[in-house]
Amino acid sequence: MKSTTALGASAPHPAAAGPVSRSSGSGPGFRRGPGAEPGRPSGRGIRRQLPLSPWLFAAPGLLIAGAFSLYPFLSTLVNSFTDRRALIPGRYVGLANFRELIHDEMFWIGLRNSTLYVVGVVPALVVLPLLLAMLVQRHIPGITFFRAAFYTPVVASIVVVGLIWVWMLDDRGLINSVLETVGIGRIGFLSDQWLLLFSAMGVTVWKGVGYYMIIYLAALANVPRELHEAAAVDGAGAVRRFVTVTVPAVRSTMVLVGALSSVAAFKVFSEVYLMAGPGGGPAGEDTTLVMLVQRVGTGLTGRVGYASALSVVVFCVTVALMLLVLRADRKEDA
Repeated sequence: MKSTTALGASAPHPAAAGPVSRSSGSGPGFRRGPGAEPGRPSGRGIRRQLPLSPWLFAAPGLLIAGAFSLYPFLSTLVNSFTDRRALIPGRYVGLANFRELIHDEMFWIGLRNSTLYVVGVVPALVVLPLLLAMLVQRHIPGITFFRAAFYTPVVASIVVVGLIWVWMLDDRGLINSVLETVGIGRIGFLSDQWLLLFSAMGVTVWKGVGYYMIIYLAALANVPRELHEAAAVDGAGAVRRFVTVTVPAVRSTMVLVGALSSVAAFKVFSEVYLMAGPGGGPAGEDTTLVMLVQRVGTGLTGRVGYASALSVVVFCVTVALMLLVLRADRKEDA
């Protein structure tokens, strides 16, 4: 009995101990809210992110884009309405430069050649890289070598590529030497107006097919293998599987390739310039619009205002090409 009484006296009733401190076991500023763990801050002390912080991170990229893209575009647009020359500040002439374009024979020649370039290059750059991607997608011995070989022209300099093909297609070049040896005779690849333009198209396709092949490889990797297996079970051959399975699966990628290659083909410069020379081939008949911009707007007497008007036309046509491709894709989806 005595020990029990002592034990009970040594354990006071909880009510006699007084109110328990709510901040017990935690420092100042640590309050427990509903569902908060003991000893963990409620989050009120976290510093809020400044609203300008994202713009500070984006500022370097925006400055570079504004200095090298937006400002030149606006400057070209303004100059297209002036008669500015290389060393002479121009005055406002309204639409005089655009009216002159209509009566300029070289403008129509450049527009014709640039349009033909799109018609000749784009279909090849849409179809050939897809077929090539399907070929190198197979896991067979030595396929890595062919992948690297097909992509090598992409990383090569366009100047080097152009000079190599000029040496090969020259009247005394490798190809004509072989043709003369077998008895066919020499062909004026670089002296005939149309052969020169088609030769430049071939160089563009040869250099760009590897780049678009990589894009198609990424798209083909996302095509479910079960679709091909199901089509094969139904008796579909390779061609039918390509038409009914592969093409619908990569159609959006084909639209992307078509848009990119259309813009690049209409703005072609290096291939034709290297193969036809600064004069644009025989009598300038192979001149493209971008070559005409370079010829008119450079030099000490360059007509910057007129070249700017040409550049605005090139910009409008390229935007129209992209809109046409996207519109055609939307019609197919509908």
